[in-house]
Amino acid sequence: MDLPGLDSLEIDGRTILVRADLNVPLEDGGVTDDHRIVSSIPVIHQIRDRGGRVVVCSHLGRPNGRDPALSMAPVTTRLGELGGFPVTQIDGVAGPEVTAAAAAVDRDTVAVLENTRFESGETSNDPVLARGLADLAEGFVLDAFGSAHRAHASTVGVAELLPSAAGPLLAAEVAALSRLLTDPPRPYVVVLGGAKVADKLGVMLHLLPRVDRMVIGGGMCFTLLAATGIEVGTSLVDADRVADVGALLEEHGDKIVLPTDVVVADRFAEDADHRIVSVDAIGAGEMGLDIGPATIDRFVAEVIPAGSVFWNGPMGVFEWEAFRPGTAAMADAVAECPGFTVVGGGDSVAAIRMLGRDHEVGHVSTGGGAGLEMLEGAELPGVSVLERTMRS
Repeated sequence: MDLPGLDSLEIDGRTILVRADLNVPLEDGGVTDDHRIVSSIPVIHQIRDRGGRVVVCSHLGRPNGRDPALSMAPVTTRLGELGGFPVTQIDGVAGPEVTAAAAAVDRDTVAVLENTRFESGETSNDPVLARGLADLAEGFVLDAFGSAHRAHASTVGVAELLPSAAGPLLAAEVAALSRLLTDPPRPYVVVLGGAKVADKLGVMLHLLPRVDRMVIGGGMCFTLLAATGIEVGTSLVDADRVADVGALLEEHGDKIVLPTDVVVADRFAEDADHRIVSVDAIGAGEMGLDIGPATIDRFVAEVIPAGSVFWNGPMGVFEWEAFRPGTAAMADAVAECPGFTVVGGGDSVAAIRMLGRDHEVGHVSTGGGAGLEMLEGAELPGVSVLERTMRS
């Protein structure tokens, strides 16, 4: 998939609006995970190195109107600390006062707008808000893959009004996931985990005809196990999806690899009593919180020799040490696989970073929902608008 890159934009002496993905977790007024901030810095440096002036916009959380707890201020501070360039926060998103404030910022200083979702017109792709954003700059760069699946004013609306390009992060994301959709190196193994089948059903439907193996752990595996008739105690089961996954098992059962043993606990708690059991020996009052050692061996044996691997979702409640081994083993296997490897999804990215193996993976995606939608075969509005820009 070809997208217009930074080289397609006139940058020297111009102001460039960058839509970054700075949607990071906050706690007590500070940033608790700055991975997305770090990922947004290269495009800013590239524009500044070419003589451009940078205005950055992003959403943060899901505010209902203006919410001081979701202000971009702590993100702006962290961006300056990590980027090594001067930054300033502008108290607004668009409008005459914002335009004037942005124009008054020193050209060497990166200006960061307030949370775009403070404006009601952001999520509806309001043309007035899009025009207000466009008035801030002479070019636009979309580098927020995590928001590219949303037709918002700051992703699509403004791109239709300014000369626009894909930033390096967005381009890398699209290239990596496109490789998994078009003739991936074989064998192609997809590893899925996380809590709910509903979140992954679309990607399962789209990828099962294309993969060699689909390895499934995490909370979602219990819905599939239930579909085979296994009693899974109080484990998480998406009852509305049992029939759907049953049909998938009927059609693609030779490709789907499910756990044979799991770690169960008597309650959902970090200090809960737990034991390892076969999947057909889960007690009525027990819940599965991780995959077991035999399953780990089987899953690792599928991943290590793979030509391509896509991993989305942890194998268990990895935040708690007792239920971390499955996810840790998967992180190790993906890191040690010599093939083309991609890790996507907030929890699996958090896990592999926590375990220190993220730098040993071919590509670590910043866009969970967007990545899944792309692998489902869905059109991403933020990507499509850039393709139209290139053709026009």
